[in-house]
Amino acid sequence: MLDIAGLNQYYSGSHILRDVSLQAPEGKLSVLLGRNGVGKSTLLKCLMGVVPIRSGSIQWHGQALEALKPHARVAAGLGYVPQGREIFPRLTVEENLLVGAASRKAPKGIPAQIYELFPVLKDMKSRRGGDLSGGQQQQLAIGRALMSEPRVLILDEPTEGIQPNIIQDIGRTLRRLVDEFGMTIVLVEQYYEFAEMLADHYVVMDRGEVIAHGPGAEMQDKGVRSLISV
Repeated sequence: MLDIAGLNQYYSGSHILRDVSLQAPEGKLSVLLGRNGVGKSTLLKCLMGVVPIRSGSIQWHGQALEALKPHARVAAGLGYVPQGREIFPRLTVEENLLVGAASRKAPKGIPAQIYELFPVLKDMKSRRGGDLSGGQQQQLAIGRALMSEPRVLILDEPTEGIQPNIIQDIGRTLRRLVDEFGMTIVLVEQYYEFAEMLADHYVVMDRGEVIAHGPGAEMQDKGVRSLISV
């Protein structure tokens, strides 16, 4: 599993992450919830090495990741879909996807599986990324992350600014990645219904700390919605 223990991170003197410890079980979808500004996105950036940690450990399959650069973490099996998608607007869909394969030793084009998961990307593979809708760009960002053949997929608010029908498509795809391909997914999400629908495991953060966690099936009984309400 992905094991995070005693993680601390500071920004300009502010203690952003406070002894954060959590586990994301292998082959399951873990949802990370919390109000805005509690440190969820910072935690994901720490997982990927985009933001340094002050102390603590990050392990995947017993391998320590905290000293690795971001590209080395991708090579170790982590894939990242950042908040806001961050696709390359002037590159074509196909070129964006191929960028995602840069960590592979001998990429051989785009696997059929990517286009099977996201048919719209095949239809628009020659179109520039910046010309796609928000929902299509989000699918492109996920597809790009999958090009590195990750074992852990980390997503930061993939439903943000996305039309409802695309949200449902993304949810079905994430569920398939777990159930059919055995992928481990860590998902930061503000849309509670989406999170509850998908979660095998949940974690709630507040003020940089983990305040609750448990099986996704217990979210309603445990009153998780009330923990993240403004």
